[in-house]
Amino acid sequence: MTSRPEPALQRVSRRWIGLFGLAWMGVWLAQLAPFQLTLPEQVNDWLDIGDDVTAGNWKHSVLTFGVVSGISAIFALVAFPLTGSLSDRTRSRYGRRKPWIVGGMALFAMSLIGMGLVDHIVAITVLWCGAITGFATTSAALTALISDQVPVFQRGVVSSFVSAPQAVGVIAGMAIVSSFALGYLPAYLVYAGSLVVCVLPFLLHLDDPLPSDAGTGRLTVANIVSELWISPSKYPDFGWTLLGRVLVNLGNALGTSLLWFFLTFGLGVDDPDDDLLLVSAVYMLFVIASAFLSGALSDRIARRKPFVLAAGLAQGIAALCIAAQADLTMTMVAAAFLGAGFGAFLGVDQALATQVLPDPDHNGQDLGIMNIAMAVPQALGPLVGALVVEATGGFTGLFIASAVLGILGGLTVLLVRSVR
Repeated sequence: MTSRPEPALQRVSRRWIGLFGLAWMGVWLAQLAPFQLTLPEQVNDWLDIGDDVTAGNWKHSVLTFGVVSGISAIFALVAFPLTGSLSDRTRSRYGRRKPWIVGGMALFAMSLIGMGLVDHIVAITVLWCGAITGFATTSAALTALISDQVPVFQRGVVSSFVSAPQAVGVIAGMAIVSSFALGYLPAYLVYAGSLVVCVLPFLLHLDDPLPSDAGTGRLTVANIVSELWISPSKYPDFGWTLLGRVLVNLGNALGTSLLWFFLTFGLGVDDPDDDLLLVSAVYMLFVIASAFLSGALSDRIARRKPFVLAAGLAQGIAALCIAAQADLTMTMVAAAFLGAGFGAFLGVDQALATQVLPDPDHNGQDLGIMNIAMAVPQALGPLVGALVVEATGGFTGLFIASAVLGILGGLTVLLVRSVR
């Protein structure tokens, strides 16, 4: 069974796209910069392990970080579809998506600031779960706007403005924190402040009209729970796209989320913070270039699947490079491949996802489910990766697993029938 056709939409302006991209830069900076740098350091400092590669307890730091991130995945799993469904039903004087963007942003920012004020692992975990819930709420509402307001022929470009700012945001955040050697509170203030400053201009510009009818039924627990299940047999393209997203994002998370630990304890580099920034810069530059190129090209040729397939294969090549030769030079080469592949995936997969939604009346909810396949694997990546490292005694197995998942995710998109 195919998805319902979407209503015709007018072309969105360049200003809309630019401010949308700026908003996403703030969201990604506030989520990924602490996830890549500040949170791992905070966990490691609480355990008082230091950066001695010869110490036998360094795996405890990797596992603890994985547990913190894994717990936050549960909150993302609930928040993405639930807040998406609630935003579908919202009929406020300010629109239906705006209130959820504002509320999510407020929770996100306050939780980040709180993380700079605590030094116990329980408080760190609770506040990070709050931050991820705010991130999920904001992201679900922002992503729903693509289906609400962007015509299909622009969605590749607009999707690249979701993904490419990820690279700019995380590098900017990490560079500021590393260059000025900021403590935890100043670092989290930078993350929270950047989030608000980047999202507000889009909110002020956004016209968020209400639909002509409710279309989603009464707001009851039973209705919401029943709608959160989308049958893969009834909507196979939605199911295959969701599975491909899970595999590619989990593979990417295995290859990137433990980089600080890999550089510190796997390679034993002298300055893991600076080397992490360098490797991340290479990765993100290729993400940006690949995302913009693939998004625009996929719109031009009206095809999505070849780019997603190539993205999975490139991710597999990248991870196998590190698995074959673990040193800083090869890590940077692999970062380029991984960035190119993941950029192509991000630049096109979001557009593909919006084209396999079952019902235009539930865009927020359905894209919230799709976004689970982005955020939850990313949050579970450190935990899964830590278990792999613990089981294999090192990082080689981690990168092999990343390669396999990336390739399988790319191949899965071939099973999607309704989108070329």
